[in-house]
Amino acid sequence: MADIFTDNQLILHKTVVMVGMMGAGKTAVGRLLATRLNVPFCDSDHEIEEAANMTISEIFARDGEPFFRRKETQVIERLLEGTPCILSTGGGAFMSDENRAMITEKGASVWLQADLEVLWNRVRNKDTRPLLRTDNPRATLQSLYEARVPVYQLADLAVSSEASGTLDDMAQKTAQALITTRPDVLEAKS
Repeated sequence: MADIFTDNQLILHKTVVMVGMMGAGKTAVGRLLATRLNVPFCDSDHEIEEAANMTISEIFARDGEPFFRRKETQVIERLLEGTPCILSTGGGAFMSDENRAMITEKGASVWLQADLEVLWNRVRNKDTRPLLRTDNPRATLQSLYEARVPVYQLADLAVSSEASGTLDDMAQKTAQALITTRPDVLEAKS
């Protein structure tokens, strides 16, 4: 398979916002995509943690999810106003009507679509997921998945995140999907 990054001059015109469930690969794929496109990578959760000098889990515990979601919207808005970049968001960010409208207006959303088993295998041994700190984290993940997938389907495009795929495969597929469906966001000049 040809390497889309070396075979073309790629120009990012608008911010690409990675959306999807925890464990879908938003940060890992987003970071590699940014590197391959030679553009900044931003992570909304990291930006919030830096500003608060606390982890997401600590913010949830101290201030609650509604407070966190307000801060998340502020950070996403600020990042969308800046230099085009690859932006990884938390799993719940795209659930907000306000966030979806901002992303649609100022960038493009890419849903990293992974099935429930893939997600569970990726997150089950991590203690950094505050929403999974329940008596039955697998059932909680399934409930979140069932509630969120219909909203993720509203994203500008979807790229399948499979257990067997490499990060480079995902970055290639994401870039190709953007070039094909959203040349206003990512333009390829041969």
